[in-house]
Amino acid sequence: MSPEGESGAYGDRLGARLRVEPAPALLTRSLSRSTLAITELRSDRPQPGMSEPLPAESAFLVGLQLRDYPEHRYQEDGRLAPLAALRAGDTCIYDLQRDPRFEINNPFWSVHFYVPRSALYEVAEDAGASRVQTLTYLPGQGVADPIVQSLAAAIRPALARPQRANALFIDSVALALAAHVAQTYGNLRPVPRGGPVSLAAWQEKRAKEIMLEDLQADLSMADVASQCGLSAGHFARAFRVSTGLPPHRWRLQRRIARARDLLRSSAEPLVEIGLKCGFADQSHFTKTFTRLVGLSPGVWRRRFGG
Repeated sequence: MSPEGESGAYGDRLGARLRVEPAPALLTRSLSRSTLAITELRSDRPQPGMSEPLPAESAFLVGLQLRDYPEHRYQEDGRLAPLAALRAGDTCIYDLQRDPRFEINNPFWSVHFYVPRSALYEVAEDAGASRVQTLTYLPGQGVADPIVQSLAAAIRPALARPQRANALFIDSVALALAAHVAQTYGNLRPVPRGGPVSLAAWQEKRAKEIMLEDLQADLSMADVASQCGLSAGHFARAFRVSTGLPPHRWRLQRRIARARDLLRSSAEPLVEIGLKCGFADQSHFTKTFTRLVGLSPGVWRRRFGG
């Protein structure tokens, strides 16, 4: 899940323009025509001066502040915005077609969601609504947005360990963020569909078969949705209606169930069992198993193993 692509607005390319190294990022192509990305930026001893220009492109950055930024001196298209004091928890929106820049004059820490306009178009199409052409925001000003806060909090552990990132989970967070931004700041008005739409029986069966076929495979939402003839967003909603769980949570439960079977029936080392069930390493396996089961794998094996 390394951030590779042409954009300069995520990962190390974004970090370089703010003189930040490293800039951990997660990338998802869960939408058919768009790349979504999430980057964490932190600089405790920043190099003062104006941020470097970002390549102009038809995309937005949605940034969540993780620490106070007392004097946000910001400009778009060379015009200064009113001076603002950003607080931890504030959300700011930046239009990459307007040459956004700010004066680096304080330590900063933030999570940035990269959202192309093409992603907003796809979200609108999936909702049966008119295209979202732009987002409404006050340049340089922060707003309290609890949804963005929650999504950033959910994704930050994955940003700390990108090699362990679950593709289905990253896709879910990115799709939720794009839909929220389109509706809250893009005036998206979905066409009412009536009651919740579930998967057809064959779609649910096929989706589960794919997710169970190889628990070690890092499947994306698009991988599974395409086999069901659906968009990633439609699939995620319908799967949850059908099963009561989002796809990444359903698959994680199956991984844990498989791990229990192996702990009960085999004498394999914990690290081997974890790898067979799709966990990055023994530490990842132990932490996840303990959180969901309430006991570490070793303790569970001693109590319930054959």
